[in-house]
Amino acid sequence: MSFEKIRKLPSVESIIEELPLLDELKRAKAARDRELAAIVTGEDDRFLLVIGPCSAHQEDAVCEYVTRLALLQENVKEKLMLIPRIYTNKPRTTGSGYKGMGHQPDYTDKPNISEGLKAIRRMHIRSLQESGLSAADEMLYPGNYPYLEDLLSYGAIGARSVENQQHRLTISGLDIPCGMKNPTGGDVGVMLNSVMAAQLPHLFTYNGWEVKTTGNPLCHAILRGAVDRYARNLPNYHYEDLVALSKAYTERQLANPAVIVDTNHANSAKKYMDQPRIAREIMSSRKYAREIKQLVKGLMIESFLVGGRQDETGITYGQSITDPCLSWEDSYRLVMDIAEEL
Repeated sequence: MSFEKIRKLPSVESIIEELPLLDELKRAKAARDRELAAIVTGEDDRFLLVIGPCSAHQEDAVCEYVTRLALLQENVKEKLMLIPRIYTNKPRTTGSGYKGMGHQPDYTDKPNISEGLKAIRRMHIRSLQESGLSAADEMLYPGNYPYLEDLLSYGAIGARSVENQQHRLTISGLDIPCGMKNPTGGDVGVMLNSVMAAQLPHLFTYNGWEVKTTGNPLCHAILRGAVDRYARNLPNYHYEDLVALSKAYTERQLANPAVIVDTNHANSAKKYMDQPRIAREIMSSRKYAREIKQLVKGLMIESFLVGGRQDETGITYGQSITDPCLSWEDSYRLVMDIAEEL
């Protein structure tokens, strides 16, 4: 074998014992879970915004951002529910580049995944404690989910993971809303197959156990646009796309039809300043067609303290080192504009 064993990872129990979640935070998270589930099922007609940095690489900046978001939540609580994005692992198609705090918790060239698992849990706890807002994270590595299971209110499966069996099966055992993105090639059928699989019960192996799940009826779709074989961007948030997806949902008879539209990535061709324009079009489509209003439950927006992006040295406080994000000022205006449209 060519594997070099570096260190044994700490158990979930040991990390939770070292970094426990206080009872008051458990109650706050449970209340948020109920609110979010009600939006997905349609019992609550508020609109959902999953909003925050592309990658959470600076704990202080992330917590400051989420604290600001909590104040904004108070201003729009009658119409919007805000879920902060705290994405701690990043997919890398070439294997190079920043892989997230789980790999580089102290932002050095000497990753320590054992410490990384503690770092991401510590950041999620601090964010919840300081803001009262439980967060979303991308499930890039299904085996890592138990380290954050008691903290997350929303899970996302990325475009490169959505066809993976282990991701689908793991989501089937979760009791929080989880979004399945369309793959990078844009095949909506693959995305809906993933939603269907996650909504069904399964028996499989997980982290050394044989486990049985009951299915996750809160699993739903995320539209993030696509890229064709000529590297051309193909947005999928337009009116016709949403009508077609509504029909496909109906034909498959999936539970709790719901879609979140990602306003960045391939939908904007990573032109992050287009996110407000895209959001306005989606809000207009919801007003025009009842089936779109019922289907589109929210947006996913990339936003941080400082607009744009920087290189991976990360010198600028509160600015993305991965995809470019809206500034706080632009994000604030966008959230308020969306609230006024509802």
